[in-house]
Amino acid sequence: MQTLKLLTAAGLIGLAAMGSGAIAQETMQIGVQVPTTGSEATYGQDMINAVQIAVDEINAEGGLLGQQVSLVTGDTACDPQQSVNAASRLVSANVVGVVGGYCSGATLPTLQIYGDANIPFIIAAANSTQLIPENPGNAFMINSTGADQAAKAVEFLSAQGAATLTIVNQGDAYSQDLATLASEDWTAAGNEVVSIETVNKGEQDYSAIVTKIRSTNPDAVFWTAYYADGGLLIRQLRQSGYQGIIAVGDGSNSPQLFDIAGQAAEGVFAFSNPTADFLPQAASFTETYQEDYGNAPGPYAPLAYDGMKLLGWAIAEAGSTDADAIIEVLRSADGQEWLAGPISFTDVNTLARSNFIVLKGEGGAWTRADE
Repeated sequence: MQTLKLLTAAGLIGLAAMGSGAIAQETMQIGVQVPTTGSEATYGQDMINAVQIAVDEINAEGGLLGQQVSLVTGDTACDPQQSVNAASRLVSANVVGVVGGYCSGATLPTLQIYGDANIPFIIAAANSTQLIPENPGNAFMINSTGADQAAKAVEFLSAQGAATLTIVNQGDAYSQDLATLASEDWTAAGNEVVSIETVNKGEQDYSAIVTKIRSTNPDAVFWTAYYADGGLLIRQLRQSGYQGIIAVGDGSNSPQLFDIAGQAAEGVFAFSNPTADFLPQAASFTETYQEDYGNAPGPYAPLAYDGMKLLGWAIAEAGSTDADAIIEVLRSADGQEWLAGPISFTDVNTLARSNFIVLKGEGGAWTRADE
């Protein structure tokens, strides 16, 4: 397995304090902000691995501006307070830019920190529309927003014949935002939202929610939060006898959903960002990932890879590590494409297209449901 060329922010600062100034002079530090502990750590490590592959390719081609690139990681644990600490450490490490951002709730408080420091931030996964008004202008979202996902969900579920819907979220910036957007769009389409339910992260017993859903028997249930808890709800819903449509958002598009939900995940739909399995142009990337890390790339690997490639492109085009110059180049992106499709931005720095696809659980894995 490839040895990761990673330094923690604290470690980097410590080396500098010991007189290792050569590190700062000879390498260009890029921050990676992801959860590496907590319930979403699998996603975070997957994103780090993908960014590292992009860095390896950049370095093999001579690096950026004559410097080799190395990564400084900040663990958010998908927790707002820990994410603030992680972002502050990355700023202190004098990173040229940051790639990452998984949980929207943990990404939100870091926007001002990177904004105040004027550090370019490529948000690879987090997509709550709550991020948009808080963006000082230096952050760029390369995953489509929750508004795009809600529109895809309403379009697809309506086409399946559903007219009544129960939405279940966890009250965080990501899942509550998606729940609200989906509810508004569902109602605007002339359908009925039976109820919007909010549960606590880490719950094990969903019997009260399950009983309520069974009593109202909606045509579909939409889980808008993350896979670790979503798998439990799905399993308990099916065990209770619920036979309606079950759909999940992109926070639950992990293959691990099948490990948690078991047979109950069969037939579940997921509204997902483009994943490596369904991107023909990602074949070489997938092969490299498998060789380097011993397993297939996860759902956000292509976007994380693209985030690093996009930042590297912007630095090279700017011909400088000056933040304003890099940000200006990023704003000018006009269809630059790596794995997950073309990248250009709206006037509020969101991806200027919807990248959502629909998956279906079949045989213990995801398959395309919208082709």
